Amino acid sequence: MAGKSARHRVAIIGCGRLGQKYAQAYSTYPDTEIVAIAEYNDERRQAVGERFGITALYPDVQALLGDVVPDIAAVVTPTKFYKEAVIACAEAGVKGISTDKPIAGKLSDADTMVEVCRERGIVYAGGNLQRAMSEVQEVARRIHAGQYGPIIGASVHRWGSGEISGGGCQHVAVLTLLAGAEVAEVIAWGTPAEALASDTDEGLIINGRFHLSNGIDCAVFGMGTPYRGVDVWSEDTLIRWDWGPPEIYQGYDAHGARQRIEAHYAPYRWSEFGYLTTSIRSFLAAVETGSELVISGHDLRQALEVAIAAKVSAQRGSVPIKLPLEDRSLSLYPRRYRWLGGDEDGLPQSVEEAAGR
Repeated sequence: MAGKSARHRVAIIGCGRLGQKYAQAYSTYPDTEIVAIAEYNDERRQAVGERFGITALYPDVQALLGDVVPDIAAVVTPTKFYKEAVIACAEAGVKGISTDKPIAGKLSDADTMVEVCRERGIVYAGGNLQRAMSEVQEVARRIHAGQYGPIIGASVHRWGSGEISGGGCQHVAVLTLLAGAEVAEVIAWGTPAEALASDTDEGLIINGRFHLSNGIDCAVFGMGTPYRGVDVWSEDTLIRWDWGPPEIYQGYDAHGARQRIEAHYAPYRWSEFGYLTTSIRSFLAAVETGSELVISGHDLRQALEVAIAAKVSAQRGSVPIKLPLEDRSLSLYPRRYRWLGGDEDGLPQSVEEAAGR
């Protein structure tokens, strides 16, 4: 864009609805410039290019990389195509790559993406997850600084959209951040029987227990509670993430009920696109300075691994499953919309919508 002193040259790989949100964000920041777009749908590619003033338009990632190697590649295709795009960008010499959720269907594919980036010194970031929300990050810093005392318990409530892989990666990513630990063992019960027998997570209800690497046991409620997120607690404080800025409860009233207190979160400079912005700003900082990502490819892989372990545990009669999983060929595919995109799942986007009208 004219007048910008851009430092990061960005390519958007996949320009469906979410890809367009990424394009909006990257076209807004003063230190980024979108230099190319890859999108398989001819009409949408043209409409999005005109919308954001991009003339370097390509039908796929290989054609794009044949002409330009960006600093940043935001891979926002359906999940099925992440691996191909990530490997191509890594081999071309892109400095930073991001994908969204879920990271893969097969665990070995997630391994390949994480490892190819690690081996080449490429920053591999996660995307549009609430773990990146500035308030979630702030409350995590307070927890880890000891402001609320040691965390002694945790629980997960109702997987997002009823999908332990597709939506549940939100929960796992927030849980591991707030608890300051990863999931080390899973024991689970799953229903209905037809969902357990399927190779996808659609309609699968998982209940159980996650044992965390710091010794905390996390109860898992697949459905049936008033909440939809993650709770962690200390002796006198409850932190509740329920798809928004975490609520804080501290102390008890005369009837013994928890009392909600004001969280007093600090304002965040980059607020135009919610937690997507927080994720992207962390990603850019990591590419520039090597700082820690608020959501990484490893975090996305851990979420997939937890989901797979939970289903395997339920299928085998609720046996405890230790992580990391030894069998990296195991898989759990997301619902068709996430795996193949809206065009293939009966939710195509109109050209008018893609053009921003």
